[in-house]
Amino acid sequence: MSFENETSYDINNLPSIGQQAPHFKGLSTQGDITLDDYKGQWMLLFAYPYDFSPVSTSEFITLQENYEELKDLQISVVGLSVDSIASHIAWLTSIESSFNTNIEFPLIADSSKQISKNYGILSKEDDNQSATRAVLIIDDNLVVRSIMYYPAAIGRNVKEIIRMVKAIKTSDENDAITPENWQPGEKVLALPPSNVKDAKGRVKGDNYKCKTWYYCEKDIEHKTKKIYNAFLQDE
Repeated sequence: MSFENETSYDINNLPSIGQQAPHFKGLSTQGDITLDDYKGQWMLLFAYPYDFSPVSTSEFITLQENYEELKDLQISVVGLSVDSIASHIAWLTSIESSFNTNIEFPLIADSSKQISKNYGILSKEDDNQSATRAVLIIDDNLVVRSIMYYPAAIGRNVKEIIRMVKAIKTSDENDAITPENWQPGEKVLALPPSNVKDAKGRVKGDNYKCKTWYYCEKDIEHKTKKIYNAFLQDE
């Protein structure tokens, strides 16, 4: 049965960090899916130019190798390109037979390019004929939290994407921000002070280790939430 990709999002209002992700509805390798299917969980939208690309093949193999960790973070992975379902199936079958890797997450066939248009990820490198190599992290409220773009010739760093997810969740859970190359288990940074009293108090207090009034480190509080807890350092 034919299933056209649909959208109700204004293509003149492309998504940015902090905005609601554009609605999508499409046919995937695991059946019909919509953005609303992922409400209440986090999602990694992993767009790529074409099936059977050596770069994309290496990325998907590494994504699958890290799939259990992503599931532990309660983040779902969804691939997307403008290829057909038949092409997707043939490519996944080839990956399984050639690399002994079974891709467990769905791939959307955005043959109409409508989803790619609405997400602003059609590739200028390819005269808008394919999706660019892009990653969007979408939270459980369907809000875009991170957008990353890569050249078609350059593979993405899956471990860095996972680090980004952990950093965002840690920031949310601890009302804090993370420094350059923050890793799980490390100290986080306090939010900038909102007034003079706060600035002076944190420098003198015991809860922070401050280099100066605007740069204060703090330990991560232990959380009992089921979602990812950065208090437990990665092995």
